Amino acid sequence: MDKSKLLDTVKTKLSEKIQKFEKLIEDTRASNNDTKSSMGDKYETGREMLQQEINNLQRQLNEALSQQSLLRKVNTESSVKVQNGALIETDKGLFYIAASIGEIIYDNRKVMTVSTESPLAKAMTGLITGQSFTINNTSQTVKQIW
Repeated sequence: MDKSKLLDTVKTKLSEKIQKFEKLIEDTRASNNDTKSSMGDKYETGREMLQQEINNLQRQLNEALSQQSLLRKVNTESSVKVQNGALIETDKGLFYIAASIGEIIYDNRKVMTVSTESPLAKAMTGLITGQSFTINNTSQTVKQIW
């Protein structure tokens, strides 16, 4: 499998996610400005709820930007052990350790993208082909690593 194309796909999905968060923040800020009126304290609660939503979206945006920064350091060369940038096939599926984007379709196959900080990635890190690991009471065997 061509991991550089897979990485490009992940980068594209993450960029789309970042743009979505930026648009949501912009739209929420605009609606927050619309609620300002001379009606008094009645609308303070609504504005506070909108501000909390903006803060939540900003936190998610910052996390996505952090993942985007980490993607710049991902190695696309083939590896013999599970590490950042590895594409791993287990008896349960394909996993790409890079950024937490979720499930993507690549080369007509489902690939679950996970961050290096995920419990799954931590359980697999350092393993080689043929080794097994257990997560959530489910045992998996590494079949192939790219």
